[in-house]
Amino acid sequence: MSALPPMDSRGAAVTSTDGTPFRAPPHNRDAEQALLGAILLNNRAFEKVSEFLRPEHFAEPVHGRIFAAMTTLIGRGQIADPVTLKPYFDRDESLAEVGGAAYLPALANSVVSILNAEDYGRLIFDLHLRRELIELGTDVVNTAFDPGLDHPAQTQIEGAEARLYELATFGQIEGGFRDFSSVLTESIRQAEAAHKRQGKLSGVPTGLIDLDRKLGGLHASDLIILAGRPSMGKTALATNIAFNAARAYRPGEEKAEDGAMVAFFSLEMSSEQLATRILAEQAEIASHRIRQGELAHAEFDRLVVAAQEINRLPLFIDDTPALSVSAVRTRARRLKRQHGLGLIVVDYLQLLRGSASTSENRVQEISEITRSLKALAKELGVPVIALSQLSRAVESREDKRPQLSDLRESGSIEQDADVVMFVFREQYYLERAEPGRRPEEAEDKFNERYAKWKERCEEVWNTAEVIVAKQRHGPVGSVRLSFHGEFTKFGNHIADDHYQAPDR
Repeated sequence: MSALPPMDSRGAAVTSTDGTPFRAPPHNRDAEQALLGAILLNNRAFEKVSEFLRPEHFAEPVHGRIFAAMTTLIGRGQIADPVTLKPYFDRDESLAEVGGAAYLPALANSVVSILNAEDYGRLIFDLHLRRELIELGTDVVNTAFDPGLDHPAQTQIEGAEARLYELATFGQIEGGFRDFSSVLTESIRQAEAAHKRQGKLSGVPTGLIDLDRKLGGLHASDLIILAGRPSMGKTALATNIAFNAARAYRPGEEKAEDGAMVAFFSLEMSSEQLATRILAEQAEIASHRIRQGELAHAEFDRLVVAAQEINRLPLFIDDTPALSVSAVRTRARRLKRQHGLGLIVVDYLQLLRGSASTSENRVQEISEITRSLKALAKELGVPVIALSQLSRAVESREDKRPQLSDLRESGSIEQDADVVMFVFREQYYLERAEPGRRPEEAEDKFNERYAKWKERCEEVWNTAEVIVAKQRHGPVGSVRLSFHGEFTKFGNHIADDHYQAPDR
């Protein structure tokens, strides 16, 4: 960093020798000297600022170098004072302007008290953020003036929001340890909220009874991976869960006990297609018939009624294609600030883009995306459901049920996720494996094979499995659901032994 021009300690406007007014970047040389002197006098002062202060936060480069040397020595368990630091700066020309190595004891001797060390550190950090804001604002202005077509305005806005977010979260002063009593109080509050709920859930309900029992609802701060092969119904299940969560939301409360406001990032389907699918599910009319206009008057009336019922749902859809993970973060934060947010769904993970630095390595890019989605879940305190494709290895096995090793492109998906679920429909594979008669096979043998196939088809007809393969805070296992492919609708499965015939 070059030497700072003449200014007052607050960065107020001053006048140069030729009379031209300018504003210099804000800094406070006295605060930097006072902090460094306090640490030289008593190294315990370093503990008060080491969590959030870095050498690059100092406006004076020489002060940053001194702080870096102190950090190295103290990190080794050694004492940082003018004597131990002298070898570091005997040949350092950067100290020549301020008096050479003799500047170190001058810093220590000028300190009256170390009690204000933390206050000095906070002031230095705040001024650093102000300088970064000035630089960011300058870059935004200069980029906006650039007539090039490679960076449209919307992309510039998203980039500026991403940089502003990084600036807001980097080196935060707040945070650190929390005493156990406050953590325990929050845990009891969540348990109380779960106890008061009708479904006794501690998370956002999926609307599917057996799945909610297995998961306890969708928990805040969790990254939930919902994976499956094509045509298994990943999007349908995610849409059903999003709809059920939005329908169960009760507005007007500081914190809803049931349901959630939902953000649905649909990178594969348009918002109109997604809305048509939801309409088809609720009206129980095949979506292709809605698109083609093949509806009887009674069906159209049913469609209008369903549309009126779901019209006011707190469900927000973003169908921007090839969205970056930073844009997802920015838009989710904005939605929570403007309307509130309780659940995020991303359909699907492999269609997201990472940063430019990792785009050439797909495995690293997927790793960055999953880490970012997990960080987003923690930051906003909401569950994030991310759909994922599976590798073709499933198709080569006799048992088509997915496994964790089938997650496509990166093991970080399994590592970063709190819950991994697979959608599996045996009916899909059985329908494509109708047995044919083998050469010279006896008819009775063929009939036996065919009967077994038909019996199995009847057992799994209109059903699906959700396989919970990983769960950090609960059991794993399979959940049976009903599935009506014509309407792409999942529901609660009622086993034959639970069915009660109506009284006659």
